[in-house]
Amino acid sequence: MTIGFSSRVAATACAFCVAGVLALGPAVAAAPAGADPGTPGGPGEPGGPGGPGGPGGPQVTAPRPSVLYRSGTQVRPHRGAPEVPDVSALSWVVSDAQTGEVLAASNAHRKLPPASTLKTLFALTVLPVLPGEIRHRVSEEELMGIGPGSSLVGVAEGHTYRVADLWRGVFLNSGNDAVHVLAALNGGWHATAIGMQAKARSLGALDTHVRSPDGYDTPGQVSSAYDLAVFGRAGLRNADFARYCGTVEADFPADGDWSYEIANTNRLLTGADGVEPYPGLIGIKNGYTSNAGNTLVAAARQGGRTLVVTVMNPQAGGGFEVYEEARELLDWGFAAAGRVDPVGSLDALRVLPHPQPGPGPGPEPEPVPTAASASAGATVAVAVAVADPPGWPEAALIAGAAALGGAAVALVLRLVCRRPAGR
Repeated sequence: MTIGFSSRVAATACAFCVAGVLALGPAVAAAPAGADPGTPGGPGEPGGPGGPGGPGGPQVTAPRPSVLYRSGTQVRPHRGAPEVPDVSALSWVVSDAQTGEVLAASNAHRKLPPASTLKTLFALTVLPVLPGEIRHRVSEEELMGIGPGSSLVGVAEGHTYRVADLWRGVFLNSGNDAVHVLAALNGGWHATAIGMQAKARSLGALDTHVRSPDGYDTPGQVSSAYDLAVFGRAGLRNADFARYCGTVEADFPADGDWSYEIANTNRLLTGADGVEPYPGLIGIKNGYTSNAGNTLVAAARQGGRTLVVTVMNPQAGGGFEVYEEARELLDWGFAAAGRVDPVGSLDALRVLPHPQPGPGPGPEPEPVPTAASASAGATVAVAVAVADPPGWPEAALIAGAAALGGAAVALVLRLVCRRPAGR
């Protein structure tokens, strides 16, 4: 016995097949194959599906996937551009403060302990909510929990300070005692750490994990040369931050009516200890711990151009090598102006608000969710640039296609079974 199909039955079956293909099409198209999830441009990575700048991800300012996630030195020189200096730091970045372009970098996203350069993020988070003219009497509780061997400016229990004095203690002497008091005024140590983490994510600094707001060595606390450059650049846009980080000397209040002089420990700014000061240096922040080694975020301005350089943990030379390597990178950056193409942007991972449809003025657009709106320790897909798994719309399409296909098969078999056997 043979089974035949009429043209009407075949057309009906084909129609159902086409409907199934149309239903499946969007789901298949939404899952491109062949991208490596561990490399830039892969799912969840910058420029990749679900990642910043990629399809399904938040809108970012950099249209091209960054090469800054690659190891080793990254630079795109024109013919005749100066050669990038061979420095020993585990990680470094040279960037343009105005445009955010990264001119060159090495291991830019390598996660390393930041030491006191993390105080740049502390200042970005707390400065806006603590005006300098506030006066505060320090309590015993506010000075508890300072790590052994911490750098101190000399904050004393029972003494009244202006907040501006405490900020000078943070920027010049890297005083962890001043950080503890300011953090207490900001709602406490833990609340300040949470706020710093949220601030980092809002700036697109995804490598930074805050455990101790003063930068003291703490398990799990890391940042990167890229993130620290982001913090330094953002800080220069705050007038108070810029003024404090560029202050060379100041008077710090003591008991009674007298005070003592404190000096900035950034030797590239002051020229102390035989380190030649750098022409046009603006400041920003240096740091050191036994675990982090020497770290530095430095900014300088020459010829109408401002550069931000980060150097983390030089492996050669002595304790002042961090300044000499920063000097070499700043010299290169100014000489390379206009003679290299950027290898990335300090804005590349910043989450921007979605534009609101419709003409005319309206309320401010809602920002894309970041870690700022998440509880402490929560993972936010947008913030960490991880591609979202297939959601209900995709699952519904797949289920619908399967149902249509099953219905088509059942209908064809039913029609065939009703037809008399052929001769």
